[in-house]
Amino acid sequence: MHVAKQGLRALGIAESYSGRERSTLAGVVMRKDLRIDGVAFAPVTVGGTDATDAVIGIVADLARRDINLLMISGSVIAWYNIIDPAAVQEATGLPVIVATYEESEGLEEEIRHHFPGDAERLAAYRRLGDRTPVRLRTGYTLFIRPYGLSSGDAARLCNDFTHEGRVPEPLRVARLVARGLVRSSRCSGAVSP
Repeated sequence: MHVAKQGLRALGIAESYSGRERSTLAGVVMRKDLRIDGVAFAPVTVGGTDATDAVIGIVADLARRDINLLMISGSVIAWYNIIDPAAVQEATGLPVIVATYEESEGLEEEIRHHFPGDAERLAAYRRLGDRTPVRLRTGYTLFIRPYGLSSGDAARLCNDFTHEGRVPEPLRVARLVARGLVRSSRCSGAVSP
């Protein structure tokens, strides 16, 4: 992957909490010039273990060969449903950047409290490893976990896709789209995907 390539496409994936049982992921394909040319959705189970499969499913549903990179807003979504970025990278063949926006002491104690005896969930969380802080040209700090690319390339791509604030545009737009879908589903009485 040539990180300087202008036509580079990122698939940004973000969540909007839908309710007690399901949450909604939206995936937005965005070029570096901020053109959006694809959207897909997937449900995830609140408190479940299906988030990794949902992310892989979004990539499969899009069936695009021109996506160069996945950006995911957080690894722990939908009430401790943990995305395995290494498994996503392996299954899709695409580099993955997981981004979070604040410093944290970690979630190990919360996982133990809410899911006592769930050694598999705790191990999945521990496998995520440490986050790398990236100082963006906007003046904000983003915390990333890169998979399948160097921390330097990941930092450059996060800067390239962040035009203001701390959230890279593919993730900001994916979050807005997910929220919009959830709101419209509630208004219409329809069930989210």
